[in-house]
Order: sequence, then structure tokens, then C-alpha cells
Amino acid sequence: MASGATGSETEPLARRMAQSALAVELSDFGPDVVAKAKLCLIDFLSCAFEAGGHPWSRQAIAAAHPAETGATIIGTSQLASAADAAFANAVMGHGLVREDMHAASIAHHGVVIWPALLALSEQAALHGTTFLTAAVIGYETGARIGRALFNSDLARLYRPTGIVAPLGAALAGSFALGLSEQAASSAMAIAANTSSGLNEWPHGGGSEMYFHPGFAASNALRAIALASTGALASETILEGEAGLFAACRRQAAPDDIQLFPGGEAEIMAVYNKPAPACNFAQTASQAALRVWTELAGTDAIERVVIRAPQAAVRYPGCDAIGPYRNALQAKMSIPFSVAATLARGEIAEENYASLDDPKILHLVDVTDLQNDDGFSAAFPARQGAEVTVHLRDGKTIRHSLPDVVPATPEQIRSRFRIAAGRVIGEDRTRRLEQTIDGCEQLADASLIAASCRLAPQGQIFRTAS
Repeated sequence: MASGATGSETEPLARRMAQSALAVELSDFGPDVVAKAKLCLIDFLSCAFEAGGHPWSRQAIAAAHPAETGATIIGTSQLASAADAAFANAVMGHGLVREDMHAASIAHHGVVIWPALLALSEQAALHGTTFLTAAVIGYETGARIGRALFNSDLARLYRPTGIVAPLGAALAGSFALGLSEQAASSAMAIAANTSSGLNEWPHGGGSEMYFHPGFAASNALRAIALASTGALASETILEGEAGLFAACRRQAAPDDIQLFPGGEAEIMAVYNKPAPACNFAQTASQAALRVWTELAGTDAIERVVIRAPQAAVRYPGCDAIGPYRNALQAKMSIPFSVAATLARGEIAEENYASLDDPKILHLVDVTDLQNDDGFSAAFPARQGAEVTVHLRDGKTIRHSLPDVVPATPEQIRSRFRIAAGRVIGEDRTRRLEQTIDGCEQLADASLIAASCRLAPQGQIFRTAS
């Protein structure tokens, strides 16, 4: 497997990363990597199907210009340009706040990579092996850059997904289309020029967070299209004096950012969320659920203490104690997520349906969120949390988890079957899942996107059996 060290060390980072990525083959990866990529695609589609009716999803779909021929907008009969379809699909995939997560880069790569590749697959005939390999490259690229670039200070200002995921999607798409090293590095550089996403939304109560991956995916496609027509961009976009690291981090880029060092793939560090909430609220909510099993009722609670990594405590919106103007602010808040779990005895979308629930808000008022040095030292390899409930009778209930417990493959597939089945029917859902599981055998990966499309009214939609 390519290790990222190809070419001269004096070559720009983007060029070296492009060289490494374009040399990759699916056979370089073990079956665990391939299986993980398929599961991440299934999870992405699950979220997109389930979130299709949410306001931000409807807004993104309405903003797309219909086209007689084009790319599929998931769960609709509508075709649009590749960029518009990728935008809408990315917003829907992000619409539950349950997308897959790469903790070390504090980013959600799947909600950018899959919409971009699905749209590309309907523009050019991509073999299933090419489609899967491109996805693994996309996760790898964005995650490796994000690991090197982001810390808790930077993440308080800029949304990591909007900053690094466009580069990963650009290199993934470049691989998928067979672009040259020069074109691939230009695509990355152009995509970096579009990197954006400010973290004011947790404070202002806005919904722009949902649109960050939409811009990332659609901009990546435009970057690929420009590069494929010969547009040249700065190959020093990462390490240059006005490059990504200097502009965002105010420090020099590392000498090298290797892809797949030692044969390791970053997609294996991605986890699939069990709960529709912020990444940093996951482990604390799981600990709270364990506390709940020992509670006689919330009236007995006097005080709640949550201990978490510093990255969690400092991430925008994670320490919010209200007032909560919308569900997104509640989903970002660790205190609200823990309080809702303690009050309702479950971790579910319904936890965020009643922002004025007096039991939940009272628990938020008596909650203290604290940094824990041990959890901070273990992060991002592990994402621990502890919840301690002090009762009025002087007793305490404490549960600690060293790491988040991710959604299992069975849970991921179950929620996919439910969400997709409601939109395209159980039979088509079953065939879509089989198509993804057999992706390596697909001569034309566009069948995946086509299988997510509704038939125009009055027509019968046919897919491969």
C-alpha cells in the first residue's frame, strides 16, 4: 500500500498526497476496511432518508435546480446538477446530527464524501471497486489533514468538517475520475480555497451548521470539474505562507502528511453514532443512561456532575445551559443531553422534542460540566466521560465510560431498513442493501444512487434485481 512518502520530500504536500492516493487499489485494504466503508455508506443513507422531511432538508432540496438528466436527490424523484444534488444529499445526511464521526479531526467526513461520490457516479461510469476505493481515500485525506490542523482552540472558531472535508472529497473524486497527479493536487487546492464553516451557530441559534457539508460537497465537485479542465492551483496550498495551516492555525504545516502510514486506514477510526446528537454528548449520555437504571426518579436528584475531555467542554455549544431556541442547540449541549437521558430513560431523537420540559431544564440548572485531565489525556484515541448524580439523601450514583460505545453494525442496518423502507419500500430497501454489500461486483456504481430515487408520479421505478 502507498504510504504517502512517494516523490521528493521537497515536493509540495498536496502533490505528494495526490501521488500517494492515485497509487491506491482496493486490494491494498483488508476486508475490515472495505466492510467499514460499506457500513458508513449505509449509515449515511439511513440518515438522509430519515431527515428528508426536516426543514433544512426541504430548504436544500428547494434550492436545487431540477434537471431532466442529472444526479439523484435521495428520497425524491428529483434530478439536479451534480453540485446541487450533492448539496441537498449532504444536508440530509447531516440532518439528524447522527452522521459518522472521526474524533481526531473533530470532523464528519462521510456526509461530504458520499454525496460527492454518489453524484460523480451518475456523471461517469464508476466501477464499484473504484467507488469504494475513492471513499476510503476521501476519509483518509480529510482525517489526516484534520488531525494535523485542528485543536480545541481552532475548533471553537471554525467547523472542522467545512475546513478539511472538501479536500478529502476533492482527492476522492479525482481518484474516481482518474485525474492526473497535477489535476488532483489542483482539485485539492481549489477545494481548500472554498473551505469554510464558522462556529457561531451554537451561540446564535442558527441552522447553518446543517449546510456546512452541503457547501463542502458541492464545492469539491466544482473543484474537481475545474481541475479536470486544466485549471491550475497552488500546490503549496497546505504549507505555503498563506496556505491552509498558516491561515487557520497560524503555524507551519508538518513536513509530511502521509496517507495510510504502515497500512493503517483512518476510516477504521471513524465511529457511527448511536445517538442523534453532538459527538461530545455521546459518551456522557451513555453514562447517564447507566445512572438512570439505578434512579428511583429525578425528584431525588440534587446535583449532577459531568466530567469529560477538555475538547468536549470547550467545543462550541457543548457547555450550553439554555435557553435553547431550537433542537440543534439542545443536541449540541452535553448538559441537556445528559438531563434528557436522566429524565426520559432513553437516548433517542425524542429527547430533543421538548425544549421546555421542566424536568429536563431543572436538571440542566443543577448540572456542572467539568474538564477531566484523565479523559483529556486519552482523547482522541478514547473519548471517555463520567456522570455523577448526587441525591438529596446524601447518596451518589456514578458511572464512567472510558470511551464511546458506537452503534453496532446490526443497529446501523436496522435503522437503515426502517428509514429507507418508509421512503422507498421494504423490497427496494432490501435490494439496495444487497447492492451496497456487493459493491465490488458493480460494473456501474450509479445503481446505488438510482436505487435511492423515487419514480416520477405515474411511472414505475425499476432497479436491478
